[in-house]
Amino acid sequence: MSEEILARQFEEHREHLRAVGFRMLGSTAEADDAVQETWLRLARVDSNEILNLAGWLTTALSRVCLDMLRSRGSRREVTLDEPGRPDPADAAIGPETEAVLADSIGVAMLVVLDTLTPAERLTFVLHDLFAVPFDEIAPIVDRSPAAARQLASRARRRVQGGGVSEPDAPRRRRVVEAFLAASREGRFEDLLELLDPDVVLRADSVAVSASAAGVTHGAPALSAMVAGAGGVAEAFSGRARAAQVVTVDGRPAAAWAPGGHVRAVYTFVVEGDRIVELVVLADPASLAELDIDLASSGV
Repeated sequence: MSEEILARQFEEHREHLRAVGFRMLGSTAEADDAVQETWLRLARVDSNEILNLAGWLTTALSRVCLDMLRSRGSRREVTLDEPGRPDPADAAIGPETEAVLADSIGVAMLVVLDTLTPAERLTFVLHDLFAVPFDEIAPIVDRSPAAARQLASRARRRVQGGGVSEPDAPRRRRVVEAFLAASREGRFEDLLELLDPDVVLRADSVAVSASAAGVTHGAPALSAMVAGAGGVAEAFSGRARAAQVVTVDGRPAAAWAPGGHVRAVYTFVVEGDRIVELVVLADPASLAELDIDLASSGV
């Protein structure tokens, strides 16, 4: 693969990597440093041997962030960006981007995350905030999947014990409800309004085999998939239209649960009033790791 093609593909994942890095590190400057280091590591390997670039990049970035968190702990650094501090990140990181990143997780959450060990923080962020399965997280933190699950559980208890809540949960629930309503009625234009122009759909291997695309970029493409008919679009939209609002690990989400048995979960990353990322999980092993509350769905 040529360096030009590789660079173009990397850019498609940059915002996702930046979002993961920010939640792990609590600093846009450090997140950009981690993304840059991830690019350097990618440039040093044979990209033709990478079967899943998105997964490889997330893993590489996570390892970089883990090293940074461990190094930071030894230096006892302050992790949150200080107001007015010069930001060495590129020009794309401005006040508006800072505000969006901070709004998407909350300063209170960042403060509590800073009390976790590096392994706890990484496991919690990857699993609870980005729905990465424990069997993929385990090698990063050098633990078994069961031990990684325990790390996330311990981190979750500490986060909840720290009194951190999601003040945006009602707004996010309204966005999820509006998305499902527009999906059921095939309202393409309304879906476009709910989706960020650069929205990304990610699906696990089981969801892909059930006719959801592995990765879909952009509001028009995702809207067409959700509201369209025929082939992949019809198979995906059928499940999306039958999904109900639920809570997954305490956050508003959606689930397709025919007969009360969860077959697929849709988790959303919402910024403002728009969906910037939609993750579809259908692997039974991944679903078993989630705390899914069907009570609010009426299923």
